[in-house]
Amino acid sequence: MADTVSAARTVTLQFDDNALLPLLFGEHDRHLARIEQRLGVRLACRGNRLSIIGNAEAAEVAEAAIRSLWWQLERSEVVGMAEVEAALRLAEGAPAPQQRRLDSEPRLPLADLPAIRTKKGAIAPRSIAQASYMDQLARADMVFGIGPAGTGKTYLAVAQGVALLLAGRVDRIVLSRPAVEAGERLGFLPGDMKEKVDPYLRPLYDALNDMMPADQVQRRIATGEIEIAPLAFMRGRTLAHCYAILDEAQNTTPAQIKMFLTRMGEGTRMVITGDPTQVDLPPGQRSGLAEALSILEGVEEIGVSRFTESDVVRHPLVARIVAAYNRADQSATGVAGGSSARAGGVGRRRDGNGPPRQEGE
Repeated sequence: MADTVSAARTVTLQFDDNALLPLLFGEHDRHLARIEQRLGVRLACRGNRLSIIGNAEAAEVAEAAIRSLWWQLERSEVVGMAEVEAALRLAEGAPAPQQRRLDSEPRLPLADLPAIRTKKGAIAPRSIAQASYMDQLARADMVFGIGPAGTGKTYLAVAQGVALLLAGRVDRIVLSRPAVEAGERLGFLPGDMKEKVDPYLRPLYDALNDMMPADQVQRRIATGEIEIAPLAFMRGRTLAHCYAILDEAQNTTPAQIKMFLTRMGEGTRMVITGDPTQVDLPPGQRSGLAEALSILEGVEEIGVSRFTESDVVRHPLVARIVAAYNRADQSATGVAGGSSARAGGVGRRRDGNGPPRQEGE
């Protein structure tokens, strides 16, 4: 693919494989329509040439996104609306050339972004925050992934664990969650211990089944290469030569998360994921995740990746829902703070969670 710049605000891309153009444009040009809608540019196709018309910054973002999608098609990868959204998110998140400093992170070509390779294929980042998170997962022995639902925190952590297991770099994967009900009161659950706790751990099974054939997942669980257990089962153990993930860590108490972190043995890597705004602990109970972050952030060899609603990679409506709730939280906090100030007191802070996250969209 070659390109020429015909004017300051017009970029023309030329493609060398006409057979791939329908896949790039999408059915009824829906991919191009989404790029136009998102960036406010105009896309015009003539033969094997595609012109991008708009302001310089938007045209640059559109060009980067289209190049990324074309690169995926050349590698025989599927390109759908999810991939279009991911390419736009990545291109928008990268700093413009004039905004970069020598000491800032370099802007990677989209083809050089990190990827996690499993037997079901390579898993690539769908946002700049995901790319940074994947880089930390590859380098650091302990990583915290913090942010709202739908940002890929747990999914990417499980993918990295599967990749290391298949490569023989760890002996097993240990996946754990606190068995805390999300506001419901389920009462007595029938069955043996496994049947009682499996509903709480279902998201971890789902992620594993996306990385490996289901029969292989079950076989590795049976042999102990993959262990999925409630957090309470971790006490007294030493986790050596394994990849351990603590999911939904916002629902741990300070004592529980400290217990988990201190299970770390020789050759072990740990990932702790959670959303500090969705704490299901009893009122007045401080979240262990919030306390661990306040104590450990900045400690050498501990990585912390933070996501916002702009990094949500599920349905686009999920990002808007998260943003709407954040605005409501901020509004409620402001009203409460103002009322307390008028009463001569101090505004209350949400117990254990800190201030709401900054909005991304």
